[in-house]
Amino acid sequence: MAKIEAKMADEMRAACIFHTGAVTAIGDDMGRLLGEVIEWVMKGGLQMAGPPFAVYYSSPEDMARGEMQFDVGIPFTGEAQGEGKIQIKTFPEHEVLSAIHKGPYNQIAPVYAALMEHAAQNDYEVTGAPMELYLTNPMEVAESDLLTEVRFPVAKRRR
Repeated sequence: MAKIEAKMADEMRAACIFHTGAVTAIGDDMGRLLGEVIEWVMKGGLQMAGPPFAVYYSSPEDMARGEMQFDVGIPFTGEAQGEGKIQIKTFPEHEVLSAIHKGPYNQIAPVYAALMEHAAQNDYEVTGAPMELYLTNPMEVAESDLLTEVRFPVAKRRR
């Protein structure tokens, strides 16, 4: 199982597109949306400042119905204003529980379960939506070698 660590996630400015729909393998909605964001960042002369990511605001039940609500985004440096579907969001510095998943995206569920169990057993409260950071490019590595960092924003429960 993936190693779980508590750490601080740095503040991040990102170009994002919010979407409601199915989340399946890169190549459909997710891939198309990430492509749109990357193209916007590059056309704007901005520097990408980290891997592409998604933030999931919906529950697994929504996912089963193909009604997930999520942001896809690219962190960047430089000055920019949102336009059209592109929104500029700032994610503040915050504490996260983090684990790296190696393998196909559709086999990531056990990492989510392990993070939830770790949070419960170690007096953490999940304080927001989970984020997946896509550390490898599915066009460049085999599906079995894909690396995805899963982050849950957390706060230590007060005793």
